[in-house]
Amino acid sequence: MIPCALLLCLLHAIMAENRLVSVDFEVFGNVQGVCFRMYTEDHGHSLGLSGWVKNTRQGTVIGQVQGPWDKVSDMKHWLKSVGSPSSRIDRAVFSNERDISKVEIHGFSTRY
Repeated sequence: MIPCALLLCLLHAIMAENRLVSVDFEVFGNVQGVCFRMYTEDHGHSLGLSGWVKNTRQGTVIGQVQGPWDKVSDMKHWLKSVGSPSSRIDRAVFSNERDISKVEIHGFSTRY
C-alpha cells in the first residue's frame, strides 16, 4: 500500500506537469544590442514554449511566455540568470502569471 503523503505528492507532480501558464516578463541590464531577443526566441522554441519578446525604449526587454508550468519555470530561470552570451542581467521581473486552459499564442516570435 502507498502512503497517502506519497500519493498526494505524485498527484501534485502530475497536475503541475499538465498545468499551462502564461507569464509576462521584463529584463533589466545590458540586454539590448547583445542578441538577447534572438537567444530568448531560440530558447523558447527549444523548450516548446509560445510567446513573444520585444525591446523597449527604456532599454529593457519585455515579453510573454506560455506553456507547461515546468517549461515556463525553466524559461524564467534562463531569463533571470542566463540570457544571451554578451548580456548582463541585473534583474528580471515576472508579472501577471496565470493559469490558462490552452495556449493563446502560437509559436515564439520577436516583435518590433
